[in-house]
Amino acid sequence: MLESLLPIVLFTFSTSITPGPNNLMIMSSGLNYGVSRSLPHVLGICLGFPAMIVAIGLGLGTLFSQFPLLHEVIRWVGIAYLLYLAWVIASTREVGSADTQKPFTFLQAAAFQWVNPKGWIMAVGALAAFTSPNGEMWAEIARIALAFIAIGGPCIVVWLLFGVGLKRLLTEPKHLRRFNLTMGLLLAASVVPMALD
Repeated sequence: MLESLLPIVLFTFSTSITPGPNNLMIMSSGLNYGVSRSLPHVLGICLGFPAMIVAIGLGLGTLFSQFPLLHEVIRWVGIAYLLYLAWVIASTREVGSADTQKPFTFLQAAAFQWVNPKGWIMAVGALAAFTSPNGEMWAEIARIALAFIAIGGPCIVVWLLFGVGLKRLLTEPKHLRRFNLTMGLLLAASVVPMALD
């Protein structure tokens, strides 16, 4: 049992702790809005992504294999949305303003998982690697989803706290503008490999 869980744990940790759209956005949210206003965003990621894994594992992946154009449409909508979010982050001028933008709600963050190209790669990769046609599919899918709640959740919180910690360092408006510009550019850059795929 332990030997079958260890690869899932390592995969979940390595994909959840590394930079990607969710982590960059939650770090920026922590900096601009603080912990309490960013909690719905955190919960939306922590529950929305495992829900997506379950949905894909239980048959949505079959739909996309039968209609590859649908997957392409979702991918390009996701890329366009990420570029829009990159612009919003990059143009934020002061803490809490985000140019009249608000932090993500729970539903926005959960829905974002469906247009997050890195999320699709992670979900499909996990399902391909850690399920077997002869295995107990429900149990394997549940194990993967629970791993992303138990391990992915704390990884997201680390990025949130990192953003909150940066607020103390970025007290001057010009430093904050540079940080937000950098985060926006990094988020936009994270789209490049997905667009070239």
